[in-house]
Amino acid sequence: MTKVTAQLSVSVDGFYAGPQFDGNGNWMDSEESAKFFRVTRWATEAAAWRERQGFAGGEQDTNSEVIAESFGAAGAYVMGRRMADGGEIPWGEEPPFRAPVFVVTHRPRQRLLRGGGTSFTYVTDGVASAVEQARAVAGGKDVAVAGGGSLVRQVLKAGLLDELELHVVPVVLGTGLRLFDADLDLGDREGIELTPTRVLATPQVTHIRYAVRGRAPLVLDDRGRGGGPTVTTN
Repeated sequence: MTKVTAQLSVSVDGFYAGPQFDGNGNWMDSEESAKFFRVTRWATEAAAWRERQGFAGGEQDTNSEVIAESFGAAGAYVMGRRMADGGEIPWGEEPPFRAPVFVVTHRPRQRLLRGGGTSFTYVTDGVASAVEQARAVAGGKDVAVAGGGSLVRQVLKAGLLDELELHVVPVVLGTGLRLFDADLDLGDREGIELTPTRVLATPQVTHIRYAVRGRAPLVLDDRGRGGGPTVTTN
């Protein structure tokens, strides 16, 4: 059965990149870039990631197996316009996805065809439409939300995400673009419940996979009094 999945590399304090680049100068020289590449170093050093980009070398290890598994599971992708625009030139004529990609955007653009089975369809009527279009062509495989973090939050907020995998890198960045933020519109006594389904630890990163259970009211326990939990409402 097709699942909607997302994964992101984050620091221990929850950042997936540095403060957003303001457009002045070269993004590669920015703080956003420096912190992004720090939390994704485990991936760029992996053989499976390098092979998918057309590069030689890399480590054949657990991290590489995680990347190979994620590529193999995806039948279609959903991503944000900023990521699509930023990757268009570096990805070249044969991007690493090898599957249909649906780009959530407010700016229309003609469908873009690339080699290796990758296409980019620009969806202007919202994230739910992009997910549904991706699901329709995924061939029973997963719909992978490729990012960035803002798009992952939109899919989670809309209740469309079935599985979330965080690649937690042992570094504290202190500031930057945070994966989980106040724009999830959670109530004062509400949370999004997750169930861990797999944990793989390596020296470079810990991979934690969660099944997303969805929004639920927060339940306060009785702090040992023996009366059982109390369900609170907004």
